[in-house]
Amino acid sequence: MPHGHSDPALDTLLLVPDSGALAWPAPGATLFLRARAGVALNAARVHRPVCEQSFKPFADALAQDGFNVSDASEGRFPLVMLLAPRQRLEARALLARAVSQCAPGGVVLACVGNKEGARTMQDDLARLAGPVQVLSKNHCRAVWTAPLGGAVDAALLAGWLALDAPRPILDGRFVSRPGLFAWDRIDAASALLAAHLPADLAGHGADLGAGWGYLAAEVLARCPGVTGLDLYEAEARALELARRNLAGASVPLGFHWHDATTGLAGRYDFIVTNPPFHQGRADQPELGQAFIAAAAAALRPGGRLLLVANRHLPYEQALARGFGQVRKLADADGFKVVEATRVGA
Repeated sequence: MPHGHSDPALDTLLLVPDSGALAWPAPGATLFLRARAGVALNAARVHRPVCEQSFKPFADALAQDGFNVSDASEGRFPLVMLLAPRQRLEARALLARAVSQCAPGGVVLACVGNKEGARTMQDDLARLAGPVQVLSKNHCRAVWTAPLGGAVDAALLAGWLALDAPRPILDGRFVSRPGLFAWDRIDAASALLAAHLPADLAGHGADLGAGWGYLAAEVLARCPGVTGLDLYEAEARALELARRNLAGASVPLGFHWHDATTGLAGRYDFIVTNPPFHQGRADQPELGQAFIAAAAAALRPGGRLLLVANRHLPYEQALARGFGQVRKLADADGFKVVEATRVGA
């Protein structure tokens, strides 16, 4: 969550060490998995936590606030904190990783919203690492272990660590992992867009919000005139899989860990997208509107945007602002597929 917004889970997590229920270790000796920027973290700056965040907008916000954001998959720490994800398999894998990177005698501290699986997370951490303590505040639950030692279930730890490993899906056509958007299936909206891709799409294109690569694979399979494709994806865990899923492509590909709402550096003949429309539970149509604006700015004259979205999302004004011609290609099962053509210089 960007640093200008309220973040109850972050606030509740940091209440635990700030209240004295846990002691901060030496500066630089705390690992913070799925870290997010915010006022509460800024107040803890003196402790210099090592932050890891795979979602580009959140990573950028942390870096802007001066935190060290890096791949921290190596090393062990006396305190490992995490903001747990909602998807249970992903959360279990992250809890296991936190325990595996916690030094002997160290503590794992996790937090999540009550409606995002707090009770489940508490039970899972207790199963994995033994008795836990709990602090409830801000409609969230922070849970922390006793100093880690013999109470850790080694077999369960190994099993849960494996839950984040890429695995075959769709009869082995792709690999994916829990927690990503539509991680174990073809999203219905993307499938509808794929079915309505114009066969004459040609030249150098881009896929905004490419996920683990399904739509890009369909573009390459259905549009023989494509000469190159850039994939833009804000979630690094998904982009890693897209690289694997498209490894056999016959045209040059680019893979960009990038927040498409901030604009694109390249110029393109076409762009395809199934843009995100929420980061939590509530609709955020401004995300898709920003994707549309970025596409309009990046397309060459005559370039085409192929977009799919939930039927109710208010994208028409953004399309009219950015494009000279807009037409609906499909309207089915609650989704709309739109083709928009950029005109002018």
